[in-house]
Amino acid sequence: MRYLVLMLVLAGLGGCVSVAKVEPGTRAVGDRLTVHLDGAWNQINAPGLGPAQIWTMEGLTVDRLMIYSGIRDGEVVHAEGPAASKLKSFSFRSSMQPHEIVSMFEGMLTRDGSSFKLSKLEPAKFGGLNGFHFEYAVIRKQDNVQLSGFCYGSVSRGELFAVLYIAPRLGFFPRHAPQADQISRSALIKE
Repeated sequence: MRYLVLMLVLAGLGGCVSVAKVEPGTRAVGDRLTVHLDGAWNQINAPGLGPAQIWTMEGLTVDRLMIYSGIRDGEVVHAEGPAASKLKSFSFRSSMQPHEIVSMFEGMLTRDGSSFKLSKLEPAKFGGLNGFHFEYAVIRKQDNVQLSGFCYGSVSRGELFAVLYIAPRLGFFPRHAPQADQISRSALIKE
């Protein structure tokens, strides 16, 4: 039933939608990023979802692991299209500092009027490079669901690499955050 609901939501986005199982092991995401999975995830492929690869355990409307691989200067970090054309855009600039990247992702996550609260921002290794890690909470406007999330990222050769995870605070976040964290910590960026 959950799969059917997910497919109906994605069909509403228009175009061809597919869900592919991402098997355990080391996987390339783009040209320069690899991650290692200990368990299977589902990858959502649909037009208009934005520049990140989107993986989920429970379904697109429940939890999302967004993997950004090589976002270039000036590229937006969210979906674009006719429905989103009236909303503010948030694009990456290669000169951004970690707190500015957090603000960019905050803008992306609150384009629908949801609220965002940063709980931690710290330096961290990501992809074998110096980078950042932040944790946050979101209250989704449409249904007041409290979401928790985290992000690891770094900038290499002027491109943004990041793994961002978000899920409902009760139940789903504690269930899948350890696997999402493991994927984030396994990332390697080819210089």
